[in-house]
Amino acid sequence: MRRFVLAAAMAGMTFGAQAADLPDLPILRGSLAPVALSNARVNWQGFYVGGQADYGAITTKLPSGLNADMQATFAPPPGFTYNWQPLGGMAHSTNGGFGAFAGYNWQWDEAVLGIEGNYLHGAFSSYVSSTGYTYNLPAFTVASVTNSRVTASLSDFGSLRARFGWAAGCFMPYGFLGAGVGSRTIVRDVSASPPPVSPTWSTDTKEKLVYGYSAGFGVDTMIVGGLFVRAEYEYQRVTADYESFIHSARVGLGYKF
Repeated sequence: MRRFVLAAAMAGMTFGAQAADLPDLPILRGSLAPVALSNARVNWQGFYVGGQADYGAITTKLPSGLNADMQATFAPPPGFTYNWQPLGGMAHSTNGGFGAFAGYNWQWDEAVLGIEGNYLHGAFSSYVSSTGYTYNLPAFTVASVTNSRVTASLSDFGSLRARFGWAAGCFMPYGFLGAGVGSRTIVRDVSASPPPVSPTWSTDTKEKLVYGYSAGFGVDTMIVGGLFVRAEYEYQRVTADYESFIHSARVGLGYKF
């Protein structure tokens, strides 16, 4: 037993002497901590592609008398009159859509500049309508009803953006400015009851190329490898014969090569 205790003491003294000769490693002090993902340096330079979805509100300025030419063709039957009401002038709606994006980033230290093509399909449609009544007096019953409606749909829009970002680990907040073109359809509907002499229903559809500009901000977050997620806000103004203003939020998933 005495021999065992003596051997253990000598082994402890030897290990202590060897430990004293070791270099002053940070790990012995517990200061070697894992690097947080948010502090890891991410290379954002290169090509990237992705898909996106958005949801937002659109307001389109429409003339209150936009359907006046169609209303003038309605001839009420004998003994009736039509009480056409002006349109509200502002078409509002909330909609969603989907699309894709692709671009290229240049990076200098933390500063990131990029150019991006952005596309949305089936994004926004707004409408405004009015209803007019005439009454039989003194019975005060409805004698005739008129309906007028205009739907403005921005079915497709593609834009080219300039992006300005700042790399902060796996996050890259950015702002952007863009300009582009799209396809807008205006559908006008007019009807009346009791049925007019001619016509009983009138619909007019016109599709037109429109242009606009956009501005906004967002953040790309690298998940793993080149896979990243995106969240952003965009303000968009689309103009041609009628102006539209759009506020939307987007989410996307992309891959940087």
